[in-house]
Amino acid sequence: MWKLNQLIAGDDEEKGESFLDDESEGLCSLSPTQVLMLSLIVFAKPIKFALLFTFGNVLAVGSTAFLIGPVQQLSMMFDSGRVYATSIYIGFVVISLICALWVS
Repeated sequence: MWKLNQLIAGDDEEKGESFLDDESEGLCSLSPTQVLMLSLIVFAKPIKFALLFTFGNVLAVGSTAFLIGPVQQLSMMFDSGRVYATSIYIGFVVISLICALWVS
């Protein structure tokens, strides 16, 4: 953040570096947050809500996989302490899509 403040203030000591070098992981969580908020706006329409909410959740998991690597993400998700939470999460994502697309 201090690099952004330096850029705005006009302090040009380090012109070769980008202000996104150290804190670019904040950009990965921006898109899932926007999609999840958009899904709350269309809450009255169940199909759009389910699709946007599921897409936002997939983007959130994908952004952490992008930051730490997909192999480490999957190994952490299917760790012995988290395997039940992961299976419940994936199950409810699938159930919400089934209910929105086929039960409507």
